[in-house]
Amino acid sequence: MKLEEIVEYCLSYPASYEDHPFGEGWTAIRHKGNKKLFALIFEKDDHLCVNLKCDPDRSDFLRNAFKEVKPGYHMSKEHWNTIILDGDLPEDDLHDMVKHSFDLTKPKRKVKK
Repeated sequence: MKLEEIVEYCLSYPASYEDHPFGEGWTAIRHKGNKKLFALIFEKDDHLCVNLKCDPDRSDFLRNAFKEVKPGYHMSKEHWNTIILDGDLPEDDLHDMVKHSFDLTKPKRKVKK
């Protein structure tokens, strides 16, 4: 997967936007409602990577199931994974991980009283 493809896919989620808070080479995809990031795209060791938030129990499973899934680079190793995008990870699995990150970080709905 190329940079443009992962950015475009992440931006297909509602009320998301692209940001560059860490300078050149780092692309953050955030929620408009709470400004939380759900994807952080960067290059490391000549590999295109994305950091995605993940439930800790699911993180362990994914790290054992896919060699492309590592503990989050520059993030909480418990709650974030780094996914190497130029490996053999099936695109459907990547899309599931992006959706999971999006859902974990999206703005909370206000409860009507």
